[in-house]
Amino acid sequence: MSDPSDPERNRLSGRIARTAKVGANLSGAGLTFAAQSIFGGDKGDEKIAKAMAAALGKSKGPLMKVAQMVSTVPDLLPPEYAAEFAKLQAEAPAMGWPFVKRRMRAELGPDWEAKFASFGREAAHAASLGQVHDAVLHDGRRVAAKLQYPEMSSAVESDIGQLRTLLGLFKRLDGSIDADEMVEEITDRLREELDYERELKHMILYRDMLSDRPFITCPEPVEDLSTARLITMTWLEGERLLAFESAPQETRNRIAEMLFWTWWAPMNSYAVIHGDPHLGNYQVTGGGQGINLLDFGCVRIFPPAFVAGVVDLYRAMLHDDFDAAYAAYEAWGFQNLSRDLVEVLNVWARFIYGPIIDDRVRSVADGVKPSEYGRREAFRVRQLLKEKGPVKIPREFVFMDRAAIGLGAAYLRLGAEINFHRLFEESLEGFSVETVAARQSAALAKAGLA
Repeated sequence: MSDPSDPERNRLSGRIARTAKVGANLSGAGLTFAAQSIFGGDKGDEKIAKAMAAALGKSKGPLMKVAQMVSTVPDLLPPEYAAEFAKLQAEAPAMGWPFVKRRMRAELGPDWEAKFASFGREAAHAASLGQVHDAVLHDGRRVAAKLQYPEMSSAVESDIGQLRTLLGLFKRLDGSIDADEMVEEITDRLREELDYERELKHMILYRDMLSDRPFITCPEPVEDLSTARLITMTWLEGERLLAFESAPQETRNRIAEMLFWTWWAPMNSYAVIHGDPHLGNYQVTGGGQGINLLDFGCVRIFPPAFVAGVVDLYRAMLHDDFDAAYAAYEAWGFQNLSRDLVEVLNVWARFIYGPIIDDRVRSVADGVKPSEYGRREAFRVRQLLKEKGPVKIPREFVFMDRAAIGLGAAYLRLGAEINFHRLFEESLEGFSVETVAARQSAALAKAGLA
């Protein structure tokens, strides 16, 4: 007879139970979809979106986080879906102190409390995959102990199957996007987010890549108090980005410039991006003089040639060079391209690249209402892809697009007015695939990621 306390058995039973629960939730959404397909009616997409959002809201955990993730890519979901999924909150109730003690003992041993001068019993922050505790080391350093919830690996694996079902429904509903590669990309990144040893290395990588930007601060990991499911790092204090929405224009512009370098410097010099530019992952320090960058679970390391494609497409858009744009999409991995399909892709590219093509001081939206920003282009792209597509999204494109939209959202909230073109050109000084490859290789080796 199997031991009911066996952790492998518990993980398997947890996965089965979760699959059944989430599957039941999604089956209700599936029935709604089937009914709408048969009977039609007004506001069909809106009803389906509400049903699916309700199903995901009941499931909690990683799948809900993925739903939020895909909702940030305007060209993937119809507006009804994006609006409903954006309402989901990737929050989870914090584990109680008895549970925390057991989990910390499993990670650091029975004497774990003696390794801290103090350790907060209440979670300072709780999210979808884990929670953070405020603690102090014996040398006086204040630290954040990020502890992963139990059974997250089982939850992620069962949720991945449900994600395939979810995006399969999107494909049937819309038909303009082939999301197969997108599923694989999100799957890989979600699994990586559970590997706290890798996240610690990402933190080291970012501290190195941004070391010449003194206005950016990344936490410092405490490696001897970190494991595959626990990261201990220096505690960073700062104000929320949204606290500066009404700050003087000059302050908001300064914050926007710092955000630009936080994201684009690693991208154009090392082919690395922070794939989760959520507003909560930035803090502002010194009243607008510095930025804290937080949470390194979702980091995408690209082949250097991919960044060359990003730069080539920028230059193609800048000079209205169709052939160069075609070659850039090929370099990115878009398949079965045709002239018509490239023309459709260019609609979205001109929107994404618009601020950095325009050599003048401007806002990101440039006169368009923030709530409407990108919707017209996304709708037009989807309609054209229904005629010319579908387009198969290459996996490298997924987080590039998502991160660009997330960064743009921060600029919109700040109402920043800067010359994005000149900043981007400055970020390309000395750019070549060979230089990026050499820098990336050295940085990954230093962080233990090679």
